Amino acid sequence: MDGSNHSRVSEFLLLGLSESPEHQRILFWMFLSMYLVTVVGNVFIILAISFDSHLHTPMYFFLANLSFTDLFFVTNTIPKMLVNLQSQNKAISYGGCLTQLYFLVSLVALDNLILAMMAYDRYVAICRPLHYTSAMSPRVCISLLTLCWALSVLYGLIHTLLMTNVTFCGSRKIHYIFCEMYVLLRLACSNTQINHTVLIATGSFIFLTPFGFMVMSYVWIVRAILRIPSASSKYKAFSTCASHLAVVSLFYGTLCMVYLKPLDTYSMKDSVATVMYAVVTPMMNPFIYSLRNKDIHGALGRLFQGKGFQRLT
Repeated sequence: MDGSNHSRVSEFLLLGLSESPEHQRILFWMFLSMYLVTVVGNVFIILAISFDSHLHTPMYFFLANLSFTDLFFVTNTIPKMLVNLQSQNKAISYGGCLTQLYFLVSLVALDNLILAMMAYDRYVAICRPLHYTSAMSPRVCISLLTLCWALSVLYGLIHTLLMTNVTFCGSRKIHYIFCEMYVLLRLACSNTQINHTVLIATGSFIFLTPFGFMVMSYVWIVRAILRIPSASSKYKAFSTCASHLAVVSLFYGTLCMVYLKPLDTYSMKDSVATVMYAVVTPMMNPFIYSLRNKDIHGALGRLFQGKGFQRLT
């Protein structure tokens, strides 16, 4: 079949998690609430870090960018999903679907890379404290973040461009909440072997390499903490890593639930796991990082009192 036949598909139908009107009303209010909580939580984290000079450190620099990524991530998917839940028209254009796919793939990769940079920051702070100022200087942090963005943009472009060569015919129905890589590949009626091969190769690099780096970082961090003689100092050192470990566990745990399985076994029940990493994880990150973080608590308190804004005026 000629590759140009993909133009026959001008749109897809995002049917979501349920076609029942009653369930759709429940899902609408549930996802709207989750979206608003995610937006408010991440915006407050960004504002607190931006306006409070006490938080102008590498760790919070990467945290602010993680919150920005999560904010962009949910805005890429949830508003369209909310419109579909309230509308009889479930259509999304072919171009709109690929655009959503591009940002979804890129931002998941960016989240992953930023988490790796945060692990590196904790490794240097605990295992190489005398070199921390030079190893995590503002110039180094900006360079690392630029590298993360460049790799993420390239990763998204590769898979989106490959998807433009995939032929879609027959069913246009996507029983899902957004245009997702595995779902689109299952709808394809052309050979997608290249897509699968590139997906495995690039995915191994962009996800498994940072994950391995994080594991090794924490092996060294744990060894360094165990050598600390004071129990209170051990607790203090570990507490600086606890939030990051919780976010990493949530991120990779939900991601593995979806993607560590053959494509042909991908089913409707996996959409629940995708909701976890696409909606729940971005919503939980601000709470995880602010739950027991006195610096964030103080910055938010000053922000609510208007002191953070007064510094800028």
